[in-house]
Amino acid sequence: MEKALVLQTDSREQTGTHSATKLRKQSRIPAIVYGHKQEPMAISFDVHDFTEAVHHGHRVIDIKCGRKKEKVMVKDLQYDYLGKYIIHADLVRVDASEIVTVSVAVELKGEPKGAVEGGIAEARVDSLDVRCKVSDIPEVFVVSVKDMQVGDSIHAGDIELPAGVTLADEPETLIATCSLVAAAKTAEEVEEEAPPTPEVIGEAEREKKKGEEDKTEKSQQ
Repeated sequence: MEKALVLQTDSREQTGTHSATKLRKQSRIPAIVYGHKQEPMAISFDVHDFTEAVHHGHRVIDIKCGRKKEKVMVKDLQYDYLGKYIIHADLVRVDASEIVTVSVAVELKGEPKGAVEGGIAEARVDSLDVRCKVSDIPEVFVVSVKDMQVGDSIHAGDIELPAGVTLADEPETLIATCSLVAAAKTAEEVEEEAPPTPEVIGEAEREKKKGEEDKTEKSQQ
């Protein structure tokens, strides 16, 4: 179960691009809170606190704005054009007993048995969608790959989920595979495998004939 983090926020009286840009210059991240049939609330976070919370996998957060405290879930994040910095957050109000659909990170653990044959385990997704109570959201799914041989694969339906957690993704969703690592080829090997440059048949003969015709024309002038 994920433990909710408490973050202090400030209310925003002004919204819009100009106001958001000004907040970011003050090391604040603008955000909007909505849901539960309440009026949307514009707030801002300290950029360091909120970014650290996101990077550590917190999706459920208790926010304090003045004396008001609410439990919210990170619904959507907007990043800068480089995809590096969070510039806006959408948060939805939730209750601890509420059923939600959420993405949980997937981590592969162990070395596959197929490694002795040159195999390597590769993740095909970085998260898995599940449905559960807010209070039961897993922090991460750790998937063991130690029994995988070359050619084996793990699907979403193969993962053992905690009690109260059900799969929202398709059971056939590919989670990990074990395959051989292609050996890197040297420049010499690539050159040897390259097809030879095709010879233009008759090209030399045509050039010779053309030269003789040119000489004949000049002698007649």
